[in-house]
Amino acid sequence: MRFVDMHCDTISEILKERRAGRVCELRENAGQLDLVRMKEGDYLLQNFALFVNIAKCENPWEEVNALLEVYEEELDKNKDMIGRVLQYEDIVQNQQQGRLSALLTVEEGAVCMGDVGKLRTLYDKGVRMMTLTWNHENELGYPAGSDSGLTDKGKEFVMEMETLGIIPDVSHLSDVGFRDVLEITKKPFVASHSNARSVCNVPRNMTDDMIRKLGERGGCMGLNFYQAFLLEEPERDRADSQDRTQERTQETTEKILTAIARHAKHIVNCGGIEVLGLGSDFDGIPTNEAIPGAQSMEILYDTFKKAGFTESDLDKITQKNVLRVYKNLS
Repeated sequence: MRFVDMHCDTISEILKERRAGRVCELRENAGQLDLVRMKEGDYLLQNFALFVNIAKCENPWEEVNALLEVYEEELDKNKDMIGRVLQYEDIVQNQQQGRLSALLTVEEGAVCMGDVGKLRTLYDKGVRMMTLTWNHENELGYPAGSDSGLTDKGKEFVMEMETLGIIPDVSHLSDVGFRDVLEITKKPFVASHSNARSVCNVPRNMTDDMIRKLGERGGCMGLNFYQAFLLEEPERDRADSQDRTQERTQETTEKILTAIARHAKHIVNCGGIEVLGLGSDFDGIPTNEAIPGAQSMEILYDTFKKAGFTESDLDKITQKNVLRVYKNLS
């Protein structure tokens, strides 16, 4: 089974480590995802996000270009293992050559600083998906939990993204913003790393109606491995014996896997089998004890299988649903 993952923050982690004076590379590293473990985990394609926290940088355009430099450098160094994706045919070609595929995305629309010209530059540099917001209000719109949606500038951006061939990503966007994207667009769009709010009631997750609407549009959403988006109960913080710690770890693992199955079933029940994909959020979240890294995807596959999903269902969830959306890439 080959896996397609719509979101990770590995490029940002590599840059952060290098700025701290530590060696960090895409081929092998101490984080949650690298090329060696992607091979071990039977990956087909990984979306690599250029994540910018606008609350911690003075110039988001300069920051996204610093991240882009890391991405380009790492793909050039590892072209024996992985190839860029600018259009759907690149995925097919990389697979034929025995290589992994990398699709470039941006997490935080504010990197364009309200300039559509910068959006076009990002497209020319290979970006094929972008969130409109992260966790902060910006020129384009408002994040999850807000009562406001896209600004006029945000609506302009979404229309230009659809014209260019940059898929709008509504993860992190407010509910009102989701409805704005639905109204403005004609093509499928995605929520690259979001779960079901009815199962875990946090604003970052999607309502049943949003999931239905996304499915009706032909889009898909990537199941996020972040424990706080899977389980509502808070993590306990107390000292235990070694035996009790091991027991708690096993309990937590079982709860997480059960929650993953619940989210998957609920999402499919709301939006249909073709709406569900994967969006791990590796290197952007604390390590998940049940699925700690890219090498662990077989555990996810077995969890879905035990939950009653058929081989045909699993083929769609792990790759075909996302690939269907990517056939619109140009």
